[in-house]
Amino acid sequence: MQKKSAVFSFMAGVALAASLLPGAGAVAEPAPVSVGLIAPMSGIYARYGQVMRMGAEMGVKDVNDQGGIKALGGAKLKLVVVDSGDSTEKAKSAAERMVSDYPDLVVATGAYLSSFTLAVTEVTERAKLPMLTLSYSDLITSRGFKYIFQTSAPAGKQADIALPSILELAQKASGKRPKTVAIVTDNTAASLSTVKALKDGLLKKNGLELVVDETFTPPLADASSLIQRVRSRRPDLLFFLPTVISDAKLILEKMNETNVKVPVISFGIAIAEPEVVNTVSPALLNGVMSAVGNWGAKGQEALIQRMKTEYKEPWMTQNAISTYGDIWIMKAALERAGKADREAVGQAMHALDEGPSPYFPGGVIKFDEAGHRVGATLTVIQWQNGVPVTVFPEAQAVAKPIWPGK
Repeated sequence: MQKKSAVFSFMAGVALAASLLPGAGAVAEPAPVSVGLIAPMSGIYARYGQVMRMGAEMGVKDVNDQGGIKALGGAKLKLVVVDSGDSTEKAKSAAERMVSDYPDLVVATGAYLSSFTLAVTEVTERAKLPMLTLSYSDLITSRGFKYIFQTSAPAGKQADIALPSILELAQKASGKRPKTVAIVTDNTAASLSTVKALKDGLLKKNGLELVVDETFTPPLADASSLIQRVRSRRPDLLFFLPTVISDAKLILEKMNETNVKVPVISFGIAIAEPEVVNTVSPALLNGVMSAVGNWGAKGQEALIQRMKTEYKEPWMTQNAISTYGDIWIMKAALERAGKADREAVGQAMHALDEGPSPYFPGGVIKFDEAGHRVGATLTVIQWQNGVPVTVFPEAQAVAKPIWPGK
């Protein structure tokens, strides 16, 4: 009996000592969940990737501040950023490094240019890594992949939505409906997808004749010959599809220099980046429109203000707002999956039905079998008084549209 008491006293002493250790009795914090962003952080497209990173960082912070992933015991998100570089070859290599160097990565977003996204998703699909993207190309979700999710309306659909609205605006503002159009585009995948949709039937459907059709490889060294063709044919509209800021700047300046007065309608955000207004006169930009997958809009004022105060950004582009929204989609999928597993998260993505989308134009947070976000539409932005503002859809517009020259 005395021996048993001695043993009991010894065990009690060990327990008491253990209870006095730092952190004793605390519940172990769940392991963080790695989520990825693969985008250009170097080269000529670095600016876009850096803005995507801002949106991702804001999203991760907000999710974590609001309790993390509740289905995983409040696990925090951990952002992994991978530089895709500035070419399709570099993007593919970066994706291969990403899936091998970060085996715990369960979902990712990126890769900015559609041509980069097409290369990256060949790799992520084999790795069964779910991938969200704002890239526009119709090819992205036409390959039968199971792990790609496109939050923006595809390029062809964007043109179909935007064109009638722009022509109606022209009719109301100028008193006549445009009949001829020029197309000046770079040869990136998203731009070419839009142009293909226009030329394959949308122009004819909307009563437009194509009188100038020019394609260039970015970055553009000289815009003289392109603008001379536009000047000689005198179209009613110029559809302008650059993806590099320097190209947008060069062409607008050349139009001004040669007195080419044609309303400019763009597709994509190169025409609306903050750097544009730093180097191009607001007077040249005023009235220029662009159809984009997403943009800071009505209802997102607090986020836009954070971009201004935390990152010194003058406005919130599609790269920031879409990537921010992607982080919340990741959270919803992880909550549904109940585990940090790539395949489980991919299945959960296909099963999402989260209702109206707070961070994307139109539709809901739900994906069809091909990976399109259901009901996705677009945003039309316009330069007004030195700022590109949302003018469509009306429910999200922060200003009324104007017609160039009116």
